[in-house]
Amino acid sequence: MGTAVLSGLVLVVALVLPSVALENGLALTPPMGWLAWERFRCNVDCRGDPRNCISETLFYEMADRLAEDGWRDLGYKYINIDDCWSAKQRDAAGRLVPDPERFPRGIKALADYVHARGLKLGIYGDLGILTCGGYPGTTLDRVEQDAQTFAEWGVDMLKLDGCYSSGEEQAKGYPEMARALNATGRPIVYSCSWPAYQGGLPPKVNYTILAEVCNLWRNYDDIQDSWDSVLSILDWFFANQDVLQPVAGPGHWNDPDMLIIGNFGLSYEQSRSQMALWTVMAAPLLMSTDLRTISPSAKEILQNRLMIQINQDPLGIQGRRIVKEKSHIEVFLRPLSQAASALVFFSRRTDMPFVYTTSLAKLHFPEDAVYEVQDVYSGKIISGLKTEDSFSVVINPTGVVMWYLSPTALPPQPWHVVRQQAPGAGFRPVLL
Repeated sequence: MGTAVLSGLVLVVALVLPSVALENGLALTPPMGWLAWERFRCNVDCRGDPRNCISETLFYEMADRLAEDGWRDLGYKYINIDDCWSAKQRDAAGRLVPDPERFPRGIKALADYVHARGLKLGIYGDLGILTCGGYPGTTLDRVEQDAQTFAEWGVDMLKLDGCYSSGEEQAKGYPEMARALNATGRPIVYSCSWPAYQGGLPPKVNYTILAEVCNLWRNYDDIQDSWDSVLSILDWFFANQDVLQPVAGPGHWNDPDMLIIGNFGLSYEQSRSQMALWTVMAAPLLMSTDLRTISPSAKEILQNRLMIQINQDPLGIQGRRIVKEKSHIEVFLRPLSQAASALVFFSRRTDMPFVYTTSLAKLHFPEDAVYEVQDVYSGKIISGLKTEDSFSVVINPTGVVMWYLSPTALPPQPWHVVRQQAPGAGFRPVLL
């Protein structure tokens, strides 16, 4: 049998086989919501800075904003506590307890409030003797107890960090927490920092096991409030896309970390770029900004309905970088359901707007297809774009142009894309 025919059979078989995933039925699309860490860190000075410290007030107020300002209805449903929420000591029974001054009503009351607003509550733990901020950690002998505590409080997501733990402890503890969470009977999305502590890549990281254990995982460094940080994350993820792209899918996602749109470190163009590139990566959309004071322009980026539709596409295929030009223009493709695709044209230039000319044929779209194109940010529509047609986009420095392409005419024979492909193999839209 010819190599091309054989590989084609492998592709079709791989497409129809179910992906291995954590069997809790959760996070079938990338989780969306708000996470405290990048913007509010471990600020526990509630006397000197009551508005911005890690306290129940912050989370009640952010829950109000998610519910009342249109976020929840677009899918931003998780409000997630990060580090520094707990008391410095466990209680007499060995249970984790929130800081009594900063969370006087307790986590259960906060969860009840969040749930009454149609939202879900996330919390933070650490598989070690201490959290990264120096609060009580979840050692191996405490895994079941802490899982039960979180379930009794009504928690809907757990982020489990890995400070102050060994590789052996992580190898035991992360799967053990997955089992403990499932044993509670409460649906709890499980976010693991495990791979980030092991360099993010094989052989130290076994992504087959990881997808069986976690719903999402942090692979790489924490994001900071800067464009350099965003670029470093992009560079690492796409340099390693042959490893990372195939392992993402419904129920198990790569997490490049929080959206910092609305803070201090990104320009308008860079904010649009982070949103587009996180979406093409099928990344969780966890904002970390002050929703009480967010600017209209940042809100418009984060609440872009078509962008969110693309991010939440039910196929759950992570996109890839397919072109890297000497002109410092890069092109990314994400295949979507109903034979649609998303393209992102990204400029790393810092001089002036760049006119980039190409065609869908050069981007490996099928011959004899015709598309309707919608610009995700401007809303402009191009009808009747044929695969062979040349077109140009103007990309601002550090900015993007993002397209949603829907076929209006398809070639006669169907063709497929799968999650697992050999390094360097062609990556194309899905036509099924």
